[in-house]
Amino acid sequence: MWGDVAIAFLLAFIVTFMATPYTIRIAKKIGAVDIPKDERRMHKKVMPKFGGPAVILGFFISIIYLLIVMSLEKTIDLNGIEQYGKKLIGMFFGIVVITITCVIDDIKTIKPITKLIGQTIAAIIVVAFGVNIGNFNIAIIGSGEINEIFSSILTVLWIIGVTNAINLIDGLDGLSSGISVISAISLLVIFVLNGSPFISIILITSLAGALVGFLPYNFAPAKTFIGDTGSNFLGFSLSIISILGVAKTYTIAVIVLPLIVLGLPIFDTLWAIIRRLIKGKSIKAIFKADKGHLHHRIVAKGFSQKQAVLILYGISATFGIFAVILLDSGIWKALSFLLMVIVAIGIGYKNFQEDKTENGKYECVECRYIYNPKYGNERAGIKPGTTFEELPKDWTCPVCGEGKDMFEKNDR
Repeated sequence: MWGDVAIAFLLAFIVTFMATPYTIRIAKKIGAVDIPKDERRMHKKVMPKFGGPAVILGFFISIIYLLIVMSLEKTIDLNGIEQYGKKLIGMFFGIVVITITCVIDDIKTIKPITKLIGQTIAAIIVVAFGVNIGNFNIAIIGSGEINEIFSSILTVLWIIGVTNAINLIDGLDGLSSGISVISAISLLVIFVLNGSPFISIILITSLAGALVGFLPYNFAPAKTFIGDTGSNFLGFSLSIISILGVAKTYTIAVIVLPLIVLGLPIFDTLWAIIRRLIKGKSIKAIFKADKGHLHHRIVAKGFSQKQAVLILYGISATFGIFAVILLDSGIWKALSFLLMVIVAIGIGYKNFQEDKTENGKYECVECRYIYNPKYGNERAGIKPGTTFEELPKDWTCPVCGEGKDMFEKNDR
């Protein structure tokens, strides 16, 4: 078992790591690049955004190789009562639809509603091939079987929801890919503890391996973005694998664990929907991008992009550990762990804020001039002690004349 798990991880890692440089070159040739044309984007230069195909390739090669080998060894039965072969075919067809839709989006940019239609078609294909949220027991009201139609609708909504959740949180270098790695590892532990089907363990391990192979190119400062192709694939795959991993479980406590593990991107997406509805007062407003996501708000507080990403990694890891403890040790130990984390953050937050203020230097990406709050900018009338956030909007670099938007946090 563990030999197959190791192969799943390493093969996906190696293929993705070796393939990513090729996708960077391809991105520049086909125009799959992200141009920082508005203030919502956090990067300052044109970036390739075609890393997704490398992750998908690593995932596919790892899975196909292992399925062939294990079938020959007869250590897996894809045509048994659970019909995992049929479900995997549906998943792969769904990924093809998602990939085609999002590759077009990465190159030419399509309307959000068009992308949503592609996601919906992909989700329906998966459900049609047998992937479905099944039965579960609710202790308070007794056991009951979910209506088949309602179950199918719920599954489609879950797949679309998680797909968009990962896509929407993809706003900083290494953010969506790193959070997906943390979520995949958390689900892997849950699957092992829960005695989940081995196919779900192989799938989640391959996904984690592919992402670890991509992260060296995507973590700040990024050489490439994962793009809509990659972020949609991640959310789509995580949503389906989480269903397969708890397919034989009939307790509500275990079924909600994937919801907890993916709590950060799901919360961010739900809040984005509510925020946009309130602000725009129409359904169309939901599809209008804004600068109100969690990562935007953290950076607006004065944190660097790298710090913001690490903070969100920590939050995501906390959700994942909470879910694992909940499964293994029960609600009270899980809640006590969460309380300890909150207390630790509360105690250390003040000191961290002070350190952040003291080291709040920003560097011009054009000429490398460093603005230091300790000295200010006397020639421009900026007094010592003025933080970068307090500088006037029209303040410019005293060396090259670039505006504030061309400065990045200097962590050194």
